Amino acid sequence: MFKRDKFTCQYCGAHPPAVILHVDHIHPVAKGGTNDEDNLVTACEHCNLGKGARLLSSAPKSLEDRAVEAAEREAQLQGYAAIMQAIRDRIEDDAWQVLDALIPGSSKGTSITRIQSARRFVREIGKEACLDAVSIAWSKIPYSDPQRFKYFCGVCWRKHERGDF
Repeated sequence: MFKRDKFTCQYCGAHPPAVILHVDHIHPVAKGGTNDEDNLVTACEHCNLGKGARLLSSAPKSLEDRAVEAAEREAQLQGYAAIMQAIRDRIEDDAWQVLDALIPGSSKGTSITRIQSARRFVREIGKEACLDAVSIAWSKIPYSDPQRFKYFCGVCWRKHERGDF
């Protein structure tokens, strides 16, 4: 059986040493299937145990069908990765705009804590709400960058807690 199926799971394509192979009944014995070679197929442990005593609605997928599925999964993963990177890039750009508005020239030497805070606030409440918090902080504390930053953080947290964004 294994030799006929080239030591490859006929459902998912897995092969040793990554998996343990089983002999699977295509038409389960519990449903009247036999031990004839035409009713037996090589399956990995995961596929065989996952199938259980259920009937297959069709023959196992061909290698070509599995390749098409794998290509589609890869395309979806690449699309997802591109979208996630675009989101990270936008958040990064927005966070630096907020910091530059809050502390002019901050791009030259701001602390990692400040940029992490700005990123988090942009992600949580959005750039516009952050810029509003910058305006509030400037109106209250125009003379001290560290104090203005702390005030800004407090305003952002209040906006977040109230859902005011």
